[in-house]
Amino acid sequence: MGRADIERRTFLTGSAYSVAAAALPLGVPQEYAARATAVEHGATAGAAEIAAVRDMTAMFTAIDERHGGQHGRGAVVHYLTTDVAALCRARFRTERQHAEMLSAAASLAYLAGWKAYDAGEHGLAQRYYLQAYALTQEAGDDAHAAFVLRILAHHGMDNGRHEHVLGLAEAALSRAKGGTDRATESLFVICRARALANAGRPRQAVQEALRARGMAADATPGDMAGWAAMWGAAPATVDSHTAKILQRLGDHSAAEKHHGEAAARYGDTAHQRIKALSIAAQGQMQCAQGHIDAACHTWHRALDAMEGVRSARTRKAVQAMRTDLARFRRRGARPAAELDERARTWLRDTAH
Repeated sequence: MGRADIERRTFLTGSAYSVAAAALPLGVPQEYAARATAVEHGATAGAAEIAAVRDMTAMFTAIDERHGGQHGRGAVVHYLTTDVAALCRARFRTERQHAEMLSAAASLAYLAGWKAYDAGEHGLAQRYYLQAYALTQEAGDDAHAAFVLRILAHHGMDNGRHEHVLGLAEAALSRAKGGTDRATESLFVICRARALANAGRPRQAVQEALRARGMAADATPGDMAGWAAMWGAAPATVDSHTAKILQRLGDHSAAEKHHGEAAARYGDTAHQRIKALSIAAQGQMQCAQGHIDAACHTWHRALDAMEGVRSARTRKAVQAMRTDLARFRRRGARPAAELDERARTWLRDTAH
């Protein structure tokens, strides 16, 4: 799969999201009957190799968050399919160390899936996520497995495929509950809240979102699990998904507020892509309320934040911006016309 990704083989990069595949983790046994016993010939691996994979994954994730998924994508997949794959098959001093390596590899496979998702390749992203899930299962790491179930649920919602997302979100929360810190657990609670909103259960969705916000606010960020902490502080993530819930429920004013709060929490550069997307979404909510001058100002800020970011999602956000601007541009609104020209130029200059 990794080689096909690097070589951009269309049978894989163009593969469709599978509803059946989305249901697979829900039927996978909690424990594997046996583990693979194949080992590589040579030296025994240990803590140093595990730390190296974790450090590399953290570095690649930081680049992804700041510059977008298309920066370093080939390097991530190559590292995963060569060095890390070999280490997963290597001989370790203890079974615990082997499990830790499998969990570290799962974080990298997760990142490869995220990069495919950020490129709009949903079928490929799903395959990587399922590989990450299999690795966490083999490692016996329930909390990390739950984190992958969580991204599978969000992926289905972002992809407009809601058939299994509530089941995935509830399975994730069930497996994580009591097994991780409050900040990390809040990520599972807000995922279930969003799934409830998509399932047409708004009252429960809002209640769960409030619970997630309370958990994230009370938590100590430094206590977060490493595989979760790389993706940003819990309060920012909870704000971002709360905004999406309120947007789906039609409360544009509240959604605008939470998109803005999420953007502020993400800071200046460490999470540049999601900050830019949050600002763009804030402008969209202002536009939905008819506040076109405020929306144009906000969208200019979004385009500023997108400088140097290579992501299919940022391009999609700018295309949506132009669609929303069209009716105001036709009415002769000068701010809308000026912003639309800037957005058109940005799309032209970032085409690849």
